[in-house]
Amino acid sequence: MKHHKYLIVGGGMTADSAVHGIRKIDQEGAIAMICEERHLPYDRPPLTKSLWKGSAYESIWRNAHGLNVAMHLAKKVVAVDPSKKTATDDAGNVYTYEKLLLATGGSVRSFPGFGESIIYYRTADDYLKLRELSQHGSDFVVIGGGFIGSEIAAALAMNNKRVTMIFPESGIGARVYAQPLAEFLNSYYREKGVTVLASETVKSVRTEGAKTIVTTENGTDISADGVVAGLGISPNTDLATQAGLAVDNGIVVDDQLRTSNPDIYAAGDVANFRSALLDKRMRVEHEDNANVMGEMAGRNMAGQSDTYHHQPFFYSDLFDLGYEAVGELDSRMDIVEDWEEPFRKGVIYYLRDGLVRGVLLWNTWGQVDAATRLIAKKAVHSSETLMGRITG
Repeated sequence: MKHHKYLIVGGGMTADSAVHGIRKIDQEGAIAMICEERHLPYDRPPLTKSLWKGSAYESIWRNAHGLNVAMHLAKKVVAVDPSKKTATDDAGNVYTYEKLLLATGGSVRSFPGFGESIIYYRTADDYLKLRELSQHGSDFVVIGGGFIGSEIAAALAMNNKRVTMIFPESGIGARVYAQPLAEFLNSYYREKGVTVLASETVKSVRTEGAKTIVTTENGTDISADGVVAGLGISPNTDLATQAGLAVDNGIVVDDQLRTSNPDIYAAGDVANFRSALLDKRMRVEHEDNANVMGEMAGRNMAGQSDTYHHQPFFYSDLFDLGYEAVGELDSRMDIVEDWEEPFRKGVIYYLRDGLVRGVLLWNTWGQVDAATRLIAKKAVHSSETLMGRITG
């Protein structure tokens, strides 16, 4: 039985940030990190961004030098006993703790019965597998038109691969972007050489020799050297449920990131927290949230009592377009578009009952703080009051 003052379940960006948070307060307390992946903590965004633009694979690794952490890789915690303050991994090892952090992230959604030929893109190993396929193959299918699908389709196309995108929505990013922007992106991707099959779904995926054949519901067969799917994730809450913690679309935490057990914290993709800015509970699956929330969880585990009032932002790169965004982005909301150059540079506001709930800064940089302040004011707005409000 191994005892550590701080035990972290998970090995991603959140877990690594928590270690740094702990060490800002407590330089001596023993820390252990138990991670299902076989890799040390790394940055995830480069997997769909900079690694396809020439950055070295080695650039993804996070800096843990001198922080004195016991790393247990390729192990999964299968049980937590809050009364005994123990965690047990899948090899039967038992760890005791004083404070526990669940940074368990999420698991990719997948197609049942479609076999093993689809890369459900999320991890460094997924990147390495797709990169190897791309060294030899030229034709790829990307299933999904959301955050991951749109980025990896652009990445492959920028590496001179023939890419076919398949997704059920009418446009790329249609759940987030206003319809005109989503339709523009369909055309924009086609101009970049991507075959866009919007309003289409996949019926089957099968292997024929070295090729993978994707069949759509309308009967179209597409031959590919690799198939990638970005279908989103489901939060990994099984361990929290087993431990008797409150779970509701993630692990429920208070404003100090404590679960329903005060000695167990949760942070990152898996944490359901209350957004002070939006006055609602939510989960956020993006880098800024992982880094800021992870570090605060670490500080609080080490004795601080900080409150999580941060509203995370997120960003994306799509060929030579890109954006930063904050708040709620939902294409079903009332949307005000303020274009400096249509579909190339502008600001899009998302309103509910006249209140700005989210801001999309399209090729408009350095204005996340201004957008956050606008949401925080909770003033009633119209298209007239928002025109020219934020410029880049």
